[in-house]
Amino acid sequence: MSLTPLFSAGPVVVAHALLAVAVGALQITLRKGAAMHRLFGWCWVVLMALVALSSFGIHEFRLFGPFSPIHLLSILVLYSLWKGVGHVRRGNINGHRRAMISLYLYAMVLTGALTLLPGRMMHAVFFGA
Repeated sequence: MSLTPLFSAGPVVVAHALLAVAVGALQITLRKGAAMHRLFGWCWVVLMALVALSSFGIHEFRLFGPFSPIHLLSILVLYSLWKGVGHVRRGNINGHRRAMISLYLYAMVLTGALTLLPGRMMHAVFFGA
């Protein structure tokens, strides 16, 4: 395993790959409803939105013109963020919890798996060129 491909890609890609994962993991461990949970929750929502939006500028793996299945997941992420925030604003804490935990797990696991496909940068990180 070599982190060289990741760090040579620049700070935007490093942030794209690492920040939302780290803040999301911290968020899950915080006491729910507390000020820190709300603060880091908003940070995570913003980071996830930036990750999803920044993916539209990544075109290494093209299947549909300049887009790939990861871009469909980015649309799903943006929709899920909107729903999760909407749930908590309406006081539906269970809906909020389900939406946000599902989003974290599925976005990280499914999107993470897709980034391991041959030809992708994370494939090079874990398996070499």
